[in-house]
Amino acid sequence: MKSGAADLPTASLRGVGQIFLQESAWSGILLLLGLLYGSPLMAAAVVGSTLAGTLTAKLLGYDQRHISGGLYGFNAALLGAGLSLYFAPTALLALVLLAAAVLSTLLMRWFLSRNLPAYTFPFILLTWVSVYALHLLGAPAAEVQSVAPAAGPLALVSHGFGQVVFRGEALAGVLFFLAVFAHSPIAALYGLAGALVGAGATHYLHEPAAQIQQGLFSFNGVLCGVAFAGSRRRDGLLALVAVLLSVTINALMARWQLLALTFPFVLASWLTLLLKQLAAGFNPNPTGK
Repeated sequence: MKSGAADLPTASLRGVGQIFLQESAWSGILLLLGLLYGSPLMAAAVVGSTLAGTLTAKLLGYDQRHISGGLYGFNAALLGAGLSLYFAPTALLALVLLAAAVLSTLLMRWFLSRNLPAYTFPFILLTWVSVYALHLLGAPAAEVQSVAPAAGPLALVSHGFGQVVFRGEALAGVLFFLAVFAHSPIAALYGLAGALVGAGATHYLHEPAAQIQQGLFSFNGVLCGVAFAGSRRRDGLLALVAVLLSVTINALMARWQLLALTFPFVLASWLTLLLKQLAAGFNPNPTGK
């Protein structure tokens, strides 16, 4: 019992790190430092929701390897970040966030038990539902925090990393990049490339320049790059396909005024994996000759 209790903080930190698909407590610590710099309230919400999601998995007796790897924490962590961005801190918000964190664990279990890649889909679905419910219940909106984005390619990359967890500060984005680099340098570099390709492709789709500079059209590209990072040439091709798909999906959702969150990343990744499976199953010489 004591061992399980002692493992909870480490598993929760890895849960924060898994926001960027990194099974590393150190990545989680660097991400929390970036959140603390940008918003101590958001950092507290992320810690609380991650603990709730991870503890739920422990109490339900889920696979300890998945718990220790942080797989039951990152969707809950993103719920804490997103809902604390949109709504003011109230008892109602805390209750909804707790319920959503628990439900994210149950949804993640469904995906893991079927060996399906959930990515951040539990966070997306539950954020959509929670935002709608909180609006119906009259929850007060959070105060709008204006952050003046820096300009230039480096700032563009840092904003792309920062917006994965709803932060617009350049320093927060740098810390998020370092969080990935500390565990997987190649994943960090793929994420960097994903941010640049995503922003560049969005420019040709004539999206607002200010939103591109803020990283609002590149953070899904960051996640696609990180998700498909690898040392083989094929990995680079898959990452490029995923990034371009995510850009297209993101632009369409923006024009339809839909709350995109990381849905472009998830849908683009699912489609890319499907294309990968179809390509692997295609035999141009079915006779074997």
